[in-house]
Amino acid sequence: MVAFEDRRSVSALAALLPDLGRRTLVMGILNVTPDSFSDGGRFQELDAARSQAARLVEEGAALLDIGGESTRPGHKPVPAEEEQARVLPAIRALSPTLPVPISIDTYKASTAEVALKAGARIVNDVWGLQREPEIATVAAHHGAPVVVMHNRETVDPSLDIVDEMRAFFERSLTIARRAGIPDRDIVLDPGIGFGKSWEQHLDALRRLPELTSLGFPLLVGVSRKSVLGRLHNAATAPADRLFGSIAAHVAAASLGADIVRVHDVRPHVEACQVVDAIMRPASRPGA
Repeated sequence: MVAFEDRRSVSALAALLPDLGRRTLVMGILNVTPDSFSDGGRFQELDAARSQAARLVEEGAALLDIGGESTRPGHKPVPAEEEQARVLPAIRALSPTLPVPISIDTYKASTAEVALKAGARIVNDVWGLQREPEIATVAAHHGAPVVVMHNRETVDPSLDIVDEMRAFFERSLTIARRAGIPDRDIVLDPGIGFGKSWEQHLDALRRLPELTSLGFPLLVGVSRKSVLGRLHNAATAPADRLFGSIAAHVAAASLGADIVRVHDVRPHVEACQVVDAIMRPASRPGA
């Protein structure tokens, strides 16, 4: 039985991101954690988070993703109370004046609940609504769109990764629909960097058109991840993987990604403008 009756005549996702589908949108990452793989601890303090948020928006971010628990390989899970203590001050401070929507990067239903009450507008779940399925009911109650990311507890190199993602997304979509989240408010994320072998990461990116055929917007996040380091120099610090990040996201946008999730906004905005001019001619100024 549907837990929430959808009375909206307009997609919440379209209202928050009116250019979705017309051009490649850039999601700026704002980690308020001490142990993020790339920028751990830099934006924990509220003043630093404010400054970083302002910079990301000025550089062209269409939305900001705020997270309070690192999901890097080997991360240590944190209690919901600690996660909330990290994210809520930033959301409360930023949401009243920020000109772009905030997504809360969490798989915990309780964190999604308080974050949405504090001003977040989108739920970005790295476990695709499957770790805590009640998170879907929380999102539906608030009329919040969701980003459903593919993930696995273990890596199995023998899998056809796109077949695996299709099956995973079908389970996630069942959870979302039962909760009352309309399809038009769902974004899919192939989960690059999560639960896959190196070859499967590349295969997932290469085969994005097979995922676009599912009929949902796609979000891709490869920014600074170790899959890039392996391609040129595994010892490269995450912050030094800008060129690889841009290349991966340009490829993803060319193959159908609608949103790219990045640390470095301005270079990606400029790169995606070029991709869009070629691949989405209607996005060109004056078109």
